[in-house]
This record gives sequence, structure tokens and C-alpha cells, in this order.
Amino acid sequence: MRLKREVAILGATGTVGQRFIQLLQGHPWFEISVLAASERSARKKYREACKWRLETAMPEEIGDMTVVNTNLKEVQQAGDVDFVFSALPGSIAGPIEREFASEYPIVSKASAHRMEGDVPLIIPEVNPEHLQLISIQKKRRGWNGFISTDPNCSTIQLAITLKALMKFGVKKVIVSTMQALSGAGYPGVPSLDIIDNVVPYISGEEEKMENETRKILGTFYGEEIQPANITISASCHRVNVKDGHLEAVYVELEQKPTVEEVKETFREFVGEPQRLKLPTAPERPIIVREETDRPQPRFDRDAGKGMSVVVGRVRRDPIMTIKYLCLGHNTIRGAAGAGILSAELMFKKGLL
Repeated sequence: MRLKREVAILGATGTVGQRFIQLLQGHPWFEISVLAASERSARKKYREACKWRLETAMPEEIGDMTVVNTNLKEVQQAGDVDFVFSALPGSIAGPIEREFASEYPIVSKASAHRMEGDVPLIIPEVNPEHLQLISIQKKRRGWNGFISTDPNCSTIQLAITLKALMKFGVKKVIVSTMQALSGAGYPGVPSLDIIDNVVPYISGEEEKMENETRKILGTFYGEEIQPANITISASCHRVNVKDGHLEAVYVELEQKPTVEEVKETFREFVGEPQRLKLPTAPERPIIVREETDRPQPRFDRDAGKGMSVVVGRVRRDPIMTIKYLCLGHNTIRGAAGAGILSAELMFKKGLL
């Protein structure tokens, strides 16, 4: 019996693909076997095809691997593959991921399939039961594999905190984001647009936060997800920060908990990844800071190795019920780390 599952990464030269490579080094269950990217990168050594953008060094063995085209046949010929991580741009991911799903399980960071009715949109601590959609999807589509998706980076940290608050009955949510530059990919926002500035619009971001959150917090009924009956209003903004999305969140609750009860609920929140002790799972999904000026991206984005959501300034709100700030590392918890944690959960459940 093989000890590790062999992984292919689609979009391996991009910033999210690089983060997958970084986080998978030394992983106890998964091993990278194939790197795939666009035609201009294919047939080159990874170190020649990729402009490495992370602070840690490119792993030597990864640099020696030959990149193949993002094509099912080429990936199959390049090595043994048990499942696939997709870090493809959303604009091209749709048909490519469907082709691969005919043969392989795919854990996708792309937005192309997130809102499809039979595709799970997973945050492992929040809605692991939605993985039951996989058997329905495979039967409907006649695939050997399947597609499971990870939410938008700004959605993930919001939904984790709202899941904790659902014990009090979440009715309405207003969220205003301050999103890091790395969320736009490389090269991201032109320097003259963001220096000495805040850009008050990110295309499609507000709709993703509003719609994805309701699906994630929804209830699985037999063969479909019934979206949560929560009204969500989002306003999204790009700020001059490298990594770490900060969100100001206002929540109307059915009950009227005290501020201390809300903080304790955040602190006590755990999910299936913590109970199963999955390798990438943070010990505490939500960390509460008591300082009046925290969380801050520079100081708090790496909490829990970048997998924890940091909450602070929890207080009563005169219009809603409660308000707080939450911070998440957008390329770790919000991107590659989320995909790896989802894959670990699927592995533990026998889906990979």
C-alpha cells in the first residue's frame, strides 16, 4: 500500500500554485508528482518556467521537475496522479477542470464551478457535510472523478466567524473589506493605482461574498443545498497591504449575547479538522485578540501558520447586535491552505 497520494497542480507557476508547492513540502499524506501550466511554460524545468515570488526558497527537487501543458493526456503521461489541485484562473478553469474531473478528483481554488448545485463549496470547519454532494455529482455527470471547490478568500474568513455565531441565530450581516494586493495575483494592481490610495471596487468580489457565504452556511437536504436564510451586504476595497485581508463585520443576531459570550464562542469554536487532527488544521480556527488595535495584517496574518482567523474589537453595535474585525491570510487560509485542508478531510473520509 502506497503511503502517500500523488498530486498534480494545475496553474503551478502562478502565485497560488507556488503557495501550494510551498505548503506541500514535507506533507505526511500528499506528494507532488506533476506540475502543469500554460503552453509557454510547458517542457521547461520549473525553475526556468516560474518566477518564484515567495519569501522561502523554491524547493530544489521542484525546480528540477519538467512542467507539462495543462492537458489531461499530458498530465496522465507525466506521472502517477491520484488527485489534482487547481490553481487556474477562473476565466479558463471551467472546461479544463471538467475534462480532468472525468478521471480525477479535483480540489479547485477557481471560481468557475463554485455555485453549481451539485458542486460542494467547502470550508472544512464549517460545512463538511456538503461533501455528500460528491456522490450525487459523479452519478449525474458520469465522472470517475469530481470537482470540489474552495470559496473566495474573503468569504472564507467571514464564513468561519459566522458559523461560530450561528448558535445565536444569524439574521443579517454587513461586511466591509480591506483586501491585500496579493489577492489580485501577480503583478496585481498597478503601483500608481494603489500608492497613496484605496481602490473602492474589486470586480465580482461583493457578489461572491454574498452568494458563497449563503451556500456555505446552507443546509444539505438529500441532493441539494438550501442556502442559509441570511441577508448579507458586502463592500470590498483594495488597500496597500501585501498579504492579509481585514474585514469589518456587523451582525444582527436573533439572540442578544453579551460581548464576552461572543468572544468565548469564537474561542471555543472547532470543527471536524480539529477533531480529526488533520495536518494542516490550526489548533484554534479563530483566535481572539483583546488589544484595542488588533488584528493588524502585518502582525496577525501568520497566526496558526496562516490558517487561523484572527478576531478583535468585538463590541456591541447600536444598529445591529455585534460588530468585530476579522483577519485572514488570503493566500494561505484563503487559497492554497484551504485547498490542502479540504483534501486532507476528503482523504480521511476515503474520497481520495
